[in-house]
Amino acid sequence: MLPYLCPGCQSQLKVKSLSCKQCGTEVIGLYDLPALARLPQEDQTFILNFVKCSGSLKDMAKQMGLSYPTVRNLLDEIILKITKYEQ
Repeated sequence: MLPYLCPGCQSQLKVKSLSCKQCGTEVIGLYDLPALARLPQEDQTFILNFVKCSGSLKDMAKQMGLSYPTVRNLLDEIILKITKYEQ
């Protein structure tokens, strides 16, 4: 899992460099992580399963063994987190 919070102060981490394993090219800068990469692992897993269920909350509820309103609330919470990251 890619770390997204600073272990010292809990601030959002940024990407400082990327490198190509094939040719060794390195790109250095200070870049924000994509919004989805900033989510906790459990939220990322929820989103992956949601996509695999073709966006069906009904199927998600069945798969997770939860009620439809509970799954809807989980999705709403993730949407709020993503919205904060985009500001």
